[in-house]
Amino acid sequence: MFEKKSKNDSSTNNDLDVFKPSKGPRRVVVGEGVQFKGEITQADEVQVDGSADLILETDNMIVGSTGSLKGNIKTDNADIWGKADGELKISGTLTIQEQGSVTGSIEYQNLHIKLGGKISGDIKVSDKVKKISDSQKKDSASLQDSSEKQNSSA
Repeated sequence: MFEKKSKNDSSTNNDLDVFKPSKGPRRVVVGEGVQFKGEITQADEVQVDGSADLILETDNMIVGSTGSLKGNIKTDNADIWGKADGELKISGTLTIQEQGSVTGSIEYQNLHIKLGGKISGDIKVSDKVKKISDSQKKDSASLQDSSEKQNSSA
């Protein structure tokens, strides 16, 4: 029932599995009690439960209730349960939970603050970033419309 398998019984392919890249999202976790200082780029999700001083560029960011994050942060969405301080640029939604606190230079598109959450500093609401090609199309279309109106009134 509880027989010990010999080394010859196990496949040698299992040893190689350790070196295969993960098939899941690119996720970074700074665990509780860990202090981290550095730069993180091209991550799908970053979660800070410890203390971090970062230059960070990610899709989604979570600062846990025990987390403390400071630095230069660019993310699509941020969910703050702990403390965040620095230059934050959130192109999607900034959510500040009940015990969350955000300070510094903050730019966001959407904001959700739960009862008890705090935000302070230089706060700016930004519009969606438009592609240059889209704005050029609008400008040329509006110029064409105005020239057509002038020609028809003449």
